[in-house]
Amino acid sequence: MELIKLNGIEKTYQMGDISVPVLKGISLTVERGQLVALTGSSGSGKSTLMNILGCLDRPSAGEYWLDDIATSQLNSDERALLRNRKLGFVFQSFNLLARTSALENVAMPLSYTSEPLSDGEIKKRATEMLSRVGLADRLHHLPSQLSGGQQQRVAIARALINHPPLLFADEPTGNLDSHTSEEVLQMFERLNSEDGITIIMVTHDPKVAAHARQIIRMDDGLLQNSDPPPSSAQALPGELS
Repeated sequence: MELIKLNGIEKTYQMGDISVPVLKGISLTVERGQLVALTGSSGSGKSTLMNILGCLDRPSAGEYWLDDIATSQLNSDERALLRNRKLGFVFQSFNLLARTSALENVAMPLSYTSEPLSDGEIKKRATEMLSRVGLADRLHHLPSQLSGGQQQRVAIARALINHPPLLFADEPTGNLDSHTSEEVLQMFERLNSEDGITIIMVTHDPKVAAHARQIIRMDDGLLQNSDPPPSSAQALPGELS
């Protein structure tokens, strides 16, 4: 089943009187439960595409359906609600609150959910999620008391606290050493295979991309190809108008 469908997505920025096209007609689908690497050199358009996929930005043209919702027709408040319900984000810099415990960092998104939760339920869900990423013994540690890998695990737990079907990871191992990077990537693989979470990793590192079951390559605002999972005989739609 399709979770993501793009049709003719374009993004152009205005710099004074000059139009700068960044995405030049992107069409693709991503199946539910897939583990995808979105790769490309700096300036290829992959970060712009991720911002559109994550409902952080709107395309200049084209259509984007997320879980059968036509996101291109949503206003800013509706996109924010969709992000809260459907999407999780993990970034290279962790983005944890420095004076807040791991438990409180993970629980924070629950404060913005439309679902009313008691303090006890919030604590329970945050504790369970930290246990899921192997940090049951670090609940009350501050970020400064955690290693880089542990901080990224906290960020992953926070991204998943609302049980989104789709997780974006933007250069998730960029600040980690090779051993810790491998641990984090193996965690993504487990979350994908065991929990069925669709994960899109944005990376320029081929070693990171090798952990994905599908690799989508970008160059100069276009898709160059889309390598399918090993078990699939067909690639997803590639370069477009």
